[in-house]
Amino acid sequence: MGTSANACFGLLHPGAMGATVGATLRAGGVDVVWASGGRSGATLERAAGAGLRDVGDLHALVAAADTIVSVCPPHAAEALVESVVALRFRGWYVDANAVAPARALALRDRIEGAGGRFVDGGIVGPPAVRSGTTWLHLSGPGASGLADAFAAGPLAVNVVSERVGDASALKMCYAAFTKGSTALLAAQLATARSLGVQAALEAQWERDEPGSAERAEARLRRVTAKAWRFEGEMHEIAATFAAAGLPDTFHVAAAEVYARLAGFRDDGEPPALEAVLAALTRRS
Repeated sequence: MGTSANACFGLLHPGAMGATVGATLRAGGVDVVWASGGRSGATLERAAGAGLRDVGDLHALVAAADTIVSVCPPHAAEALVESVVALRFRGWYVDANAVAPARALALRDRIEGAGGRFVDGGIVGPPAVRSGTTWLHLSGPGASGLADAFAAGPLAVNVVSERVGDASALKMCYAAFTKGSTALLAAQLATARSLGVQAALEAQWERDEPGSAERAEARLRRVTAKAWRFEGEMHEIAATFAAAGLPDTFHVAAAEVYARLAGFRDDGEPPALEAVLAALTRRS
């Protein structure tokens, strides 16, 4: 697979991360289309800022695009594939979502069974607003050719292998610690609060490493904005561990931690730490 000079990519959907994926493609001169139907005003602003071309709806996007890139919460990945398949898409489909390798293989089978081609993807890092922070990992027979479209950055691209599932496996193993450890930290601090030893715990952290308590607080307050997405991702990681013959219960518990924080999703500013800890210890 190669990326021709007149290639058109369709982006589903330009959220905070997806918009930077689109911006990287645009930096390389690629025409990138998206569908604004049903999307929020914030999404419209992000897409415009990234230089994406609005074609209105999914039907028009599928008709225009040679390659579709899906960047969405993991629970929505399958529904997007089904929507694209229903519109008879026959091009390349890149699933860049946080899904387990087995799920990536199932998505591949659905796309290729309908006449399309599939590339597995996984994104590591924050939205790519500057170089050196964020990587799009790809795997599958078409991954090397697709990588050329992202050469201009700031999102960096890495081809893991020609085997579908490897990019997703790398993403799952990486996020198992980065997001899993944040969930553990949240549960740890909430437990200390519940038992009346929060101040003593934070004092010990400060003895170990000055500034660590403040950094922990900031980390927990920030993660609330994405907790609604991370719940599903923890279940995907749990499934990945189970398939490899390892215990999955830690990340099942991490999913519950993020589920308790999901209500903060629409808050403009990070909530106070006390509100975060109260949400974690509240009984349903």
